[in-house]
Amino acid sequence: MAVHPSAVIEEGAQVDPSATVGPFCFVGPQVVLGPDVVLKSHVVITGQTTVGEGTVIFSFAVIGEIPQDLKFKGEASRLEIGKRNRIREHVTMNCGTEGGGGVTKVGDDGLFMAGCHIAHDAIVGNNVIVVNSAAVAGHCVIEDEVIIGGLSGIHQWVRIGRGAIIGAVTMVTNDVIPYGLVQAPRGHLDGLNLVGLKRRGVARADITALRAAFQMLAQGEGTFHDRAERLGAETESDYVREIIDFVLADSGRNFLTPK
Repeated sequence: MAVHPSAVIEEGAQVDPSATVGPFCFVGPQVVLGPDVVLKSHVVITGQTTVGEGTVIFSFAVIGEIPQDLKFKGEASRLEIGKRNRIREHVTMNCGTEGGGGVTKVGDDGLFMAGCHIAHDAIVGNNVIVVNSAAVAGHCVIEDEVIIGGLSGIHQWVRIGRGAIIGAVTMVTNDVIPYGLVQAPRGHLDGLNLVGLKRRGVARADITALRAAFQMLAQGEGTFHDRAERLGAETESDYVREIIDFVLADSGRNFLTPK
């Protein structure tokens, strides 16, 4: 274990022998650092926080502090961070609250750019990118392979489906369907993340099915929910089915709908 002499590791912390703790870092007594974790310098990790193998945390990040929630009264809660994440300078990630299940979770292989925030009780999937100074509010669910553009804000309780992309300087106040493309200051669903789908090698037939499904959701008869149910009865595409299942699942918010 490589620990700089200026670092403070409080009694009770579990630090894997292969981890590196740089200058002026602070590691709290309930923290667990997995194999090959690297804390660059001036990193604060506190609370009941677990950091998975190979994650690198850069200077001045504050990880595992109490929630920015006035309802929080000091109850036990935790933060779980997965493997191989890159958490850049000044990032903040908070523990959970009793009202939200008591845990904030971050998956594997994410990139959290400088100054972004992951709030209490958020559930963040794998391969997620949160760009500089974006903020994910409490109780949000961010599924796998989502990209959130710089200076964007995700409202509390919002769900963002797998593979969606949020443009820069966008406020997202309602759920976003999988593979959706959201942009504009107040967050409009402007289409599908076709570039992301192509980069992941999704077959042309599946992309065609997704585009047809999007048009039906935008222009079909009845409510958005009605259109989704009707589409679910007709589709044979797994990708479209993923959108339908997302729309029909329980949610605390409405949806951003196609214009």
